[in-house]
Amino acid sequence: MTLNTKSPMNLRRQSIYLLPNLFTLGALFAGFYAIVQAMNNRFEHAAVAIFVAMILDGLDGRVARLTHTQSEFGAQLDSLSDMVSFGVAPALVAYEWMLKDYGKTGWIIAFVYCACAALRLARFNVNIGVVDKRWFQGLASPAAAGIVAGLVWNVHEFAEEIEPLTHLLPFVAMAITLLAGVSMVVNVRFWSFKEFNVRKTVPFYAMLIMVLVLIVLAAKPALALFLFFVGYGVSGYVYWLWQLLRRNKLQAPN
Repeated sequence: MTLNTKSPMNLRRQSIYLLPNLFTLGALFAGFYAIVQAMNNRFEHAAVAIFVAMILDGLDGRVARLTHTQSEFGAQLDSLSDMVSFGVAPALVAYEWMLKDYGKTGWIIAFVYCACAALRLARFNVNIGVVDKRWFQGLASPAAAGIVAGLVWNVHEFAEEIEPLTHLLPFVAMAITLLAGVSMVVNVRFWSFKEFNVRKTVPFYAMLIMVLVLIVLAAKPALALFLFFVGYGVSGYVYWLWQLLRRNKLQAPN
């Protein structure tokens, strides 16, 4: 007697396992779409696509945990998707947008960002279960991509306002792309948000802050997202500096 491997229960289980991977593939498609749009000189669309990939990337793991469908295959697919969406796509968008006019310097900076993203993801994969989950070692690749894509989006969103500073944009683009890339591989800790619990009670002023954040996000999404990721990127260095000063103060002789 043979078992019917195509029973409704097995099909249901297969469809559940497919669900989180569909979000991952959606993030991969958004990253690929960003590259295509950059090649067509539609940089604002490319930047928005990277943020869409970021949202989908944040959903796939949560869906997998909610449906209890975590798998090694999903983890590997997620890592490959991240490399395209937050490694290759931001580097190529930045290159096509502003860096390609600077020859070897431009493509080297774009490659440094891409290589740092690959190193960051590889280090993250081998350190799972070893490092403190409350912290990321180095800036997470989606956050680095958010900084680069946010710059591109804001330059196009506020083109008229920043027109007098247009001559500085190439240098700003090179500096931010390089710093975002290097920040992914430094031994600086960034808060992972994994201990953030929405069920905990919060002070009333925290709710007011959240309302203000939502208003700014609705009014100026490009600016709000860019400032958030820049602030998050700076927070790791501020915390590192505070820890360093605190350690030196404790070690100083009385």
